[in-house]
Amino acid sequence: MVSASPYSTIVWFRQDLRLQDNPALAAAVARGGAVVPVFILDDAAEGRWPMGGASRWWLHQSLAALADALRERGSQLVLARGEGAAVLRGLIKSTGADAVYWNRRYEPAVIARDKELKAGLGVEAKSFNAALLFEPHTVQNKAGGPFQVFTPFWKHCLSLKVEEPVRLPLKTLPAPETWPHSLALGELNLLPEIAWDAGFAQAWEPGEAGAQRRLKKFIASAMDGYGEQRNRPDVHGTSALSPYLHFGDLGPRQVWAAVKASAKGSGVFPPSRGAQVFLSEVGWREFAHHLLFHFPHTPEAPLRTEFGAFPWRSDAPQRRAWQRGRTGYPIVDAGMRQLWTTGWMHNRVRMIVASFLVKHLRLSWQAGADWFWDTLVDADLASNTLGWQWTAGCGADAAPYFRIFNPMLQGAKFDPEGAYVRRWVPELAKLPTEFIHSPWDAPMTVLAQAGVTLGRTYPLPIVDHAEARTAALAALQTIRARPV
Repeated sequence: MVSASPYSTIVWFRQDLRLQDNPALAAAVARGGAVVPVFILDDAAEGRWPMGGASRWWLHQSLAALADALRERGSQLVLARGEGAAVLRGLIKSTGADAVYWNRRYEPAVIARDKELKAGLGVEAKSFNAALLFEPHTVQNKAGGPFQVFTPFWKHCLSLKVEEPVRLPLKTLPAPETWPHSLALGELNLLPEIAWDAGFAQAWEPGEAGAQRRLKKFIASAMDGYGEQRNRPDVHGTSALSPYLHFGDLGPRQVWAAVKASAKGSGVFPPSRGAQVFLSEVGWREFAHHLLFHFPHTPEAPLRTEFGAFPWRSDAPQRRAWQRGRTGYPIVDAGMRQLWTTGWMHNRVRMIVASFLVKHLRLSWQAGADWFWDTLVDADLASNTLGWQWTAGCGADAAPYFRIFNPMLQGAKFDPEGAYVRRWVPELAKLPTEFIHSPWDAPMTVLAQAGVTLGRTYPLPIVDHAEARTAALAALQTIRARPV
C-alpha cells in the first residue's frame, strides 16, 4: 500500500473540472484518508460522440487549470488515457484505494458504462450529482412520465428545492504517500496539430477561476438587461457561460446561488426580469438533459418520427459554403465565422444559421449537429440535440418547420447597425447600414465605394430566399399526412 491512511479514495474527474461544488471530491475528503484525483481520456466510452476538436482544446486548458488548483492544495491530477474501467482497476491496484467516487453524466453511452463500472470495480463505487439542478429521473409530469414541453417542465422545477453548492473548506487535500504514474498533459494530444485555435485563447479563460470571473462580471454588468439584450449579437448581452457549465468549470448550483446572492437586500428573487429570463435559460439546459435521458435515441433520430421521412437534400458544395461562412447572407456568414474563430456563436445567430441549413438548403439537422459538435467549445450532446431538433421542427417543444427565418430581417432586427456583421465579415465593413444585411440590393456605385464586388470579394447568395422558402414548405407537405 502506498498510503498509511486506513482509507484511500480515487476521485474520478470527468465533466466536473472544479474543486468547489464538487460533491464527489467533498465526499472523498469527508470519508477520510488519501484522495487521488484522476482524469481519464476515454474516447471509446463516448460512443458515437467522442469530443470534437474545439472541445478538446477547451479540455486541455481546463485540465491545466485544475492541475494548478490541485497543486496549490498539495495534491496532483493524475492523467491517463485508455478504457476507463481498465485504467481505474490499475489505479486501484497501484494505490490501494478502496473507493472510487465520481459525479454523474447523462449521455446514454456514459450511463451504460457507469452502471457496469459500479457493479464491476470490486471496491466502493459512488456517484453524485454535480451537473444539474434537477436530475432527469427525479422530474416527472402528472402522468408520471417525462415532460416534452418546456414551460410546464420549468414551472414544475421551480416548485422544487435547489440544493446549495457543496463547499470544500480545506486548504490542503490529503495526499497519498506516493503518487501513481501520470501522463503529461501534452501526451493526451488534445491540442490541434495545425494552429487553427489562435482566436480561442483571446476569447476564453477556461478553468474554475475563469468561470467565476465571467459569472461575476455578467451578474454585475449584464444580467439585469439580459431580457432585452440577449438576442443582440452586436452587444455583450449574454453570459457566455455554456462551455464552463459543460465542462464543469462551473456548476448550475453555483450560478443559482450567485444570482440569489445578488438579490440580497431587495428581498426579491429573481432580483430582476433579466435574472428571471437568465435562470430560465439555465432551465433550458436542464430540459435538454431531461429529454436526452428519457429519449436517448434523439442525437441520431428525430423525436417526431414522421420527420424520419423528410426529403433532405445532399449538396456538399452548399454544406461547405455554410460551414465556411460563404453563403452570401451576411448574418449567416458572420455567425459561422465567429464559430470557426472562437469556438462559440451567439445563441440568436445559432438559430438563424441552423434555420438556414435545414430550411433554405434543406440539408439535414444531423449534418448541422455534427459540424457544431466539432467546432463548438460548448458542444454538449443534450443541448446540441435539443437545439437542432428545435430548429428542424422534429423535437420536443420544437419551432414549427414552417417558421422559416428571413436572414435579412433577422439581421436588421438583431444587428440593426451591422456591427456584428462588420466584425466577422470585414469585406462588407464599409457598406452603408441599409445594405449591410442585403448587399445585393446596393447600387453598383455604393458597392464600388465600399470595395465590394459580389461574386468575387463576397459571394452572391447560394440560394434565393423566396425560392428556398417555397421549396421548404413543399417538402414539409410530403410528410404532413403521416401520423405524429
